[in-house]
Amino acid sequence: MSEDEAARWRAQRREAATAHAEALAARQRAESARARAMIGEFLAEARARGVAPAPLHVRSYDGRARYRTPLEGWYLRRDETVGIDTAGEFYVLTTPRSLVAHFRGVRPTPQDPPLVIGAGGKDGESIDMPDALARVLAGEV
Repeated sequence: MSEDEAARWRAQRREAATAHAEALAARQRAESARARAMIGEFLAEARARGVAPAPLHVRSYDGRARYRTPLEGWYLRRDETVGIDTAGEFYVLTTPRSLVAHFRGVRPTPQDPPLVIGAGGKDGESIDMPDALARVLAGEV
């Protein structure tokens, strides 16, 4: 393979990788938009049913420590590692252990919500967003 051919091949691979990354980002944005719409419907239904929010806490990665946050909302998993607040923002509620967090608490950063919570995890650790929201409305979380 000549240097020109190798350079063309590398350019084609870069273009393909860029196109793949752009398609993945677009798919993730679309999924997040669908998940946000589901969360919006959940908020309306929770208010209509009187499903009260609770204070949300952040757990340490090892699960042995729990830190307060300024958030109120609903946990979407039984292990309380994922939740949404009353404004409909999605949070992963885990952090490294910290003595400072023990005294000051934690201010989690909202993230784009997925359609499948815990996708790519171990078997039984993922749940579809509609199922998680339905469990909260049914009082199962």
